[in-house]
Amino acid sequence: MFKWSKQITPAQVERLIRTEKDTRKAILIFDSATAEYSNGYRHDHNTFGLMISRLVSSNQFRSAEVLLNRMKEEKCTITEGIFLSICRAYGRVHRPLDAMRVFRKMEDFQFTPTQKSYITIFAILVEENQLKLAFRFYRYMKKMDIPPCVASLNILIKGLCKNSGTMDAALRMFHEMANRGFNPDSYTYGTLINGLCKLGRVGEAKGLFKEMESKGCMPSVVTYTNLIHGLCLCNNLDEAMGLFEEMKSKGISPNVFTYSSLMDGFCKGGRSSQAMELLHTMVSKRHLPNVVTYSTLMYGLCKEGKLQEAVEILDRMKLQGLKPDAGLYGKIITGFCDISKFQEAANFVDEMVLGGILPNRVTWSLNVGIHNRVVQGLCSIADLNRAFQLYLSMRTRGISIDTFTFDSLVECFCKKGNLHKAARIVDEMMVDGCVPDEGIWGSVVSGFWDRRKVREAAELLQIELMNEFVEPSD
Repeated sequence: MFKWSKQITPAQVERLIRTEKDTRKAILIFDSATAEYSNGYRHDHNTFGLMISRLVSSNQFRSAEVLLNRMKEEKCTITEGIFLSICRAYGRVHRPLDAMRVFRKMEDFQFTPTQKSYITIFAILVEENQLKLAFRFYRYMKKMDIPPCVASLNILIKGLCKNSGTMDAALRMFHEMANRGFNPDSYTYGTLINGLCKLGRVGEAKGLFKEMESKGCMPSVVTYTNLIHGLCLCNNLDEAMGLFEEMKSKGISPNVFTYSSLMDGFCKGGRSSQAMELLHTMVSKRHLPNVVTYSTLMYGLCKEGKLQEAVEILDRMKLQGLKPDAGLYGKIITGFCDISKFQEAANFVDEMVLGGILPNRVTWSLNVGIHNRVVQGLCSIADLNRAFQLYLSMRTRGISIDTFTFDSLVECFCKKGNLHKAARIVDEMMVDGCVPDEGIWGSVVSGFWDRRKVREAAELLQIELMNEFVEPSD
């Protein structure tokens, strides 16, 4: 606790809270000042507002709302900025309905929201794709006589751009803006260009891009990047590169998303060497590649069979502290399998497992297929110990083993004369619900018979006959 002077003022408390970076210690300062209420001190809207801002910045929303209620109890002046700081924080953590609740709470505090509050909530709802609620809220704004402005119309256009079915409505609203006395700004044009590019309507986007420059609206790095991305999606790579050079000549610095969009286009167009050149340029400009950048490059390099370069990118990614996912490992493993380097593929399977990298629902089936392919490949080059180890690892981790993998293992163990392991795999195969075909049964039984192990052969024959007996007939 702090020892305060008798002349403690809200300005002193505010200054101390601002200089304290640790939120927990800032709370202690605030609470110790509250303990001075008995000496006549009172928090004002500045100390309350600052503390609420600090709390929501560290996602302590309940504590922030407790302070908001305290302000009401202590009849302290509450500003619009305090309410909006809580609303924006809820929007930041994707809780738009809580932002709406705090907005409605203004009435309980006898506070009338201004146009700024309405636009803030409207923007949060659109950003979080709560479009039905957002359009309903927009109608409510009109009912409450909140006049439209460029900011609110921009948000409405952004909401309409999110769906292909309402894109034309967004364009109509854009064309009506001038008739209603509103001049579209750079944000308006940028929003429409982004929406059109996402729908593959790049020609219209290019037209708007030219129009915005003629109207004196300067495109931002985001607008350039969106159009570059749209051109890359249409495989207009040279035009995209020309736009990239144009933005640099105008003094607009590309960001990591600009570089990543171009790299994605080059990789999909089979021009991974140019994508690599862009990576070197990007790093030289002190832009750190992100997971998307590295993923794009690795997919492109693997597609062109440049596995060594893909592995180097994987190493760079790990050195930067970024964790590759199962999909990226899958691409490299598949690449090595495609050129029959199954031991190298198995090394990356081990690296992925030891790194605790697990597939998600999207990559699970791909992961299962990769494991089975590597085991089958190891069998094909007679690396049975490695194949069996990976097979056991698959069983331990609950990865499904397909019939071809079982067949490959049994056939290889029979050829090597390791009949007990072959028989074990046949047992496990049946436990998993896979019925061995005649060839598998024949390999194991004849192997035991040749070794004069008649009892084991007879037992296997008996199991085979039982399986045939219980199989339903056609």
